[in-house]
Amino acid sequence: MTDSIRELTILQPDDWHIHLRDGKALSTTVSHAADSFNRVICMPNLVPPVKNIDDARAYRDRIMEHLQNSELSIERKSAFDPRMTLYLTDKTTPKDIKLAAQSGIVQAVKLYPAGATTNSSDGVTDINACVDVFEALEKYNLPLLIHGEVTQDHVDIFDREKRFLDEVLAQIIVKFPTLKIVVEHITTSDAADFVLTQGNHIAATITPQHLMFNRNHLLLGGIKQHFYCLPILKRESHQKVLLDVATSGNPKFFLGTDSAPHATDKKENACGCAGCYSAATALPLYATAFDSVGKIDKLEGFASRFGAQFYGMPVNESTVTLINTPMQVPSAYPYFDGY
Repeated sequence: MTDSIRELTILQPDDWHIHLRDGKALSTTVSHAADSFNRVICMPNLVPPVKNIDDARAYRDRIMEHLQNSELSIERKSAFDPRMTLYLTDKTTPKDIKLAAQSGIVQAVKLYPAGATTNSSDGVTDINACVDVFEALEKYNLPLLIHGEVTQDHVDIFDREKRFLDEVLAQIIVKFPTLKIVVEHITTSDAADFVLTQGNHIAATITPQHLMFNRNHLLLGGIKQHFYCLPILKRESHQKVLLDVATSGNPKFFLGTDSAPHATDKKENACGCAGCYSAATALPLYATAFDSVGKIDKLEGFASRFGAQFYGMPVNESTVTLINTPMQVPSAYPYFDGY
């Protein structure tokens, strides 16, 4: 933060895109998420994935068990509300959507193009085969969350987001004009412009890494695995546009960390896996990014208001205070591989 602002109090934020993983890993990830956020939308790309309402209930129960066993305050435990998602597959049915919408715990359905990112092998292989599911999403007003990249091997990795917007998402919006859609973790000016030209039922989340870094941070002077995520970091010009829209006060853009933990030996090797873990430090990271362009006053809308408004949920009443002081980020956190 700037020297003129030493402390900033905002409404308690929510994270509308997070990976908590599963099993023993939850002992670390749940505490970190609940310490900063009230509501979090939990990604379903587990092994095996969260494909139906029974899977969703079981996963939420596991999360809540680790929450209760944590050392967090009673206040933080009572405020934390993990919102579930279903993993859209070629076999998802309209009945799955109906049951999810009626459950009270499922917030959305997630579309991963098969092979797009970590644990996405069960993702959709043919968008055109999902017509009945998209119709059900419209009917029950259940949002579709999209990892917006094409996955054909011949498409340049830096072009995959734009190609998805032009070739896939534009068609979905035309065919299903009232379907609520969140384009997750946008990385390009193309995506920002695309969302801006759509109606209020189309929104986007932005991660802290895509606001703070660009592909030079990943590649200059050698490949740095801890900057490797998918969608991959893009040019500085794209980073600047993301900062512009995130700090603009436009409610179509809101917080989604895409925080994604990996075991150190999987991240720090010749084929380091994709994902940046930010759950424990996300709020200071976002505050730093907003303050870098003199827009710290816009943080509360982005972090605490716009996502809730898009999902038709009440804005949190509790607050959190950020203090401008140096901090040392740990080099690692306890994490159990295989989840």
